[in-house]
Amino acid sequence: MPVSIYDSLGLDELRRQQGVDPQAVRRLRTALLKSFELDERALAECPVGEQLVLHTLRVDSQHDSQVDGATKLLLRTHGGMLLESVILRIATGRTTLCVSSQVGCAAACEFCATGKMGIAQNLSAEEILDQVLQSGQLLAGEGRRVRNIVFMGMGEPFHNEANLYGALESLTAPELFHHSPAKILVSTVGIPDAMIRCARRFPQVNLALSLHSVKPQVRTRLVPLTAKYPLEDLRSAIVQVNALQQKPVMIEYLLLAGMNDSDEDARELADWLSGLTVHVNLIPYNPIEDAPELAGTDRAGRNEFASRLKEAGLQTTIRYSLGADIAAACGQLVRRENRAATRVRT
Repeated sequence: MPVSIYDSLGLDELRRQQGVDPQAVRRLRTALLKSFELDERALAECPVGEQLVLHTLRVDSQHDSQVDGATKLLLRTHGGMLLESVILRIATGRTTLCVSSQVGCAAACEFCATGKMGIAQNLSAEEILDQVLQSGQLLAGEGRRVRNIVFMGMGEPFHNEANLYGALESLTAPELFHHSPAKILVSTVGIPDAMIRCARRFPQVNLALSLHSVKPQVRTRLVPLTAKYPLEDLRSAIVQVNALQQKPVMIEYLLLAGMNDSDEDARELADWLSGLTVHVNLIPYNPIEDAPELAGTDRAGRNEFASRLKEAGLQTTIRYSLGADIAAACGQLVRRENRAATRVRT
């Protein structure tokens, strides 16, 4: 039976059965998971290569921005569902990979195309890791490496907690990817207990909270899970995460015209964050067809909002969005086909 390249126990048993030198397995993993060599080259000197499973996804299509160097990969699972990974080649030379933890998302945030998909299926740890492997192989061909890995793609990571943790273990394991946990970020719409569990288990992994408003009615409209996990519980979770990690929690704040971008909103946000170790990241809105009533705050408004927060003593940056010409919002390219695939199976 084929053995996953990430299955240490299974691979060790296979190696013993076949009488393979442990160094051959170690060289294979180094070539594949650390140097991101192409499959054929990595397997060249591995006697059990034909009995290994390297990939659980296949690339369906690749969309390269003609504006800013972003690449969106559409990857297909064995079950026929599509998911997205996005490579962001930052102008400074750093490369960030945005990975998905689910196909679809049950959080159903008002501003998110993935949440409008109407489905939510967990990805296995191997499917999460294969996004890193295949993106790393693509970048290695350009002489680049993945520096940062962010769980900001499709899905709510903490709705797939066990597989998320399995992926984080493999990403940081010295014998596998050996990626620095300090260069990994997990973004959540706000599940307090899971945030604390993650911080306790992976204290060096960064956490981000998609906050978007500290007015209960506004946040509940934007993030329906607020009804289950109220703002006071989220703030208490940040206090505990700060104690566990001794590092800032990223606060993601999507600026929407006339909804959460007033001086009053800035003042209330600053008050809510007072005393917490956080870094605020203001995000421009990528319009989606399912939320025509939403409009992003203009550049001047974003700058003004940022100034208000800085005056209150909060570390604040404004995110620059990449890849606008290859589908602005996460999930847009895969929505219709995944719905069709779900209907067929049903």
